[in-house]
Amino acid sequence: MELRHLRYFLAVCDEMNITKAAEKLMIAQPPLSRQIRDLEEEVGTALFIREHHNLRLTEEGIRFRSYANRIVALADRSVEDIREMHTGLRGTVYIAEVEGKAPRLTASYISAFSKHYPLVQYSIWNGNSDEVTQRVRNGLADLAIIMEPYDPAGLHSEVIYKEPWIAMFSSEHPMAKIKGDTVKLEMLADQDLIIPSRGSRLQEISDWFSPLGITPRIKARISNATIAYELCEQNVGVAIYPAAAGDLIHGENVLIKKITHPVHMASYVLIYPDNHPLSPVADKFIEFTKKGIDSKA
Repeated sequence: MELRHLRYFLAVCDEMNITKAAEKLMIAQPPLSRQIRDLEEEVGTALFIREHHNLRLTEEGIRFRSYANRIVALADRSVEDIREMHTGLRGTVYIAEVEGKAPRLTASYISAFSKHYPLVQYSIWNGNSDEVTQRVRNGLADLAIIMEPYDPAGLHSEVIYKEPWIAMFSSEHPMAKIKGDTVKLEMLADQDLIIPSRGSRLQEISDWFSPLGITPRIKARISNATIAYELCEQNVGVAIYPAAAGDLIHGENVLIKKITHPVHMASYVLIYPDNHPLSPVADKFIEFTKKGIDSKA
């Protein structure tokens, strides 16, 4: 088994399609298919379930992908480590993030790091917290910024930022008549609510309302805060989101108020894996970022 076999295998895992993986690797499809079958023969079991033009990993394939990620990462790390000794720190940091405040936090960390290590490059991927967490576990991202709640198994984590939840609604909505920049949670009892789509968010919001004896009335569950903003502008309902959603407001048609009594905080968390090695450049980026976070604590 050679390192290239593992790289081919991981490319197919990324695409779950031999044709697309071959295009990504810039090789012909038949040789790639043959390499994968040779690899399966060597390990003594099928790594993929073949369904028409698509693939699924077998249980053995899922376990093998974990090992392959570690081996390839270690190989890349050794090359980058020696190169760094000769030319200075370089390489690519793979970052995954959620929306909200995370892009701004990521940008600030990259800006500070780049002043010290200008040769480093970055690959940034965006999704919801569940998708981003899985990306880190699968070795597709070195680190990530997500929002609580999340499953911490297999991860190092550190809370890096907190913000309150807000209510966002049309300037024509009856709540627009409420004076001040806050609204009590109980005032949302009879409102059609627009909330984030994650299942854990629904539970979190329900738990928030529960002590008041209120069952939240959910109008829509949205995967992107921009869509929530558009629905608010059309007076479909009241969106409740972490405060960063307020950054989307660009006119007078949508208003925001901080939700109080009780206030509920959203936490952003820096995560990275604790079960496989990262590249030297990713290690350095995480170390640098954590020092900056600790200095502000």
